[in-house]
Amino acid sequence: MNRSILITGGAGFIGSNYLNYKSKFRNIKLINLDKLTYAANLDNINLHSDCEYKFIQEDICDIDTVRQVFFEYEIDTIVHFAAESHVDNSISNPGAFIDTNIVGTFNLLQAAYKNWMSEPNVFKKGFEKARFLHVSTDEVYGTLGETGLFTEKTPYAPNSPYSASKASSDMLVRSYFHTYGLPVVTTNCSNNYGPRQHDEKLIPTIIRKALQEENIPIYGDGKNIRDWLYVLDHCKGIDIVLEKGLLGQTYNIGGKNERENLYIAYTICEILDKLKPRKNRISYRELITFVKDRPGHDFRYAIDASKIENELGWKAEENF
Repeated sequence: MNRSILITGGAGFIGSNYLNYKSKFRNIKLINLDKLTYAANLDNINLHSDCEYKFIQEDICDIDTVRQVFFEYEIDTIVHFAAESHVDNSISNPGAFIDTNIVGTFNLLQAAYKNWMSEPNVFKKGFEKARFLHVSTDEVYGTLGETGLFTEKTPYAPNSPYSASKASSDMLVRSYFHTYGLPVVTTNCSNNYGPRQHDEKLIPTIIRKALQEENIPIYGDGKNIRDWLYVLDHCKGIDIVLEKGLLGQTYNIGGKNERENLYIAYTICEILDKLKPRKNRISYRELITFVKDRPGHDFRYAIDASKIENELGWKAEENF
């Protein structure tokens, strides 16, 4: 019997990369539920030719739609990517983050519980091996100083409406495991990069602004540090957790590639200087412009991924 996998947000950056990766596997049916917000693009999807696939343009905030999808496609596995994820947007419009990240996640959890279980800790026939994987972020842990790493036991301390909404969704997922026995696992990742990333994110912004001969905006002094994870490594980590992760557990996925934002900008500019020199022969670095810092800007993120490495055998293949 084929597994029926619901992938939410499968037209987004990480979701589409996972969808493309997962389409190479046999005996599965992929259902992609995506609202197609500004950050989504169906051109991101490039599936294996033999894959059984269905796209549904709907909103996870619509509980009736979510219930119908579960019923019609007999969903037994969920990989939940769908989320509002841009911190700047969460500052200017936090309501959308509450709706999608919290209410949307609740709708999926409730639909899964009602379809998979007859009562707490009792599965309906055919759903004994169901799985709900919730994809989250390291930003729920708050900020680090110059030393230390986020582990799965780091207390939550979100500092933006975005990270607070994701922390809330993480807690909902946890509650459905402890209260109802819903078969959940959660992953918390560091900053992703790679193909199909939306223009608004840091690396695409630097490239786009440079090639358009526009100022490259860098928040504050550019000293904020992020741990960078290649998106395909992330997708492989998610899949390992889906297949082998212990129910009710959280797994941090990080790339062990800590870099200051300014270093990222300088490095990209140096690469572009070689690949596509400016007509005036001046380095793209001259376009770097420091702008007013983001409110509540976390200083440093860095993940300890030893749990997923040691227990499940995952390891990042790409280094920055």
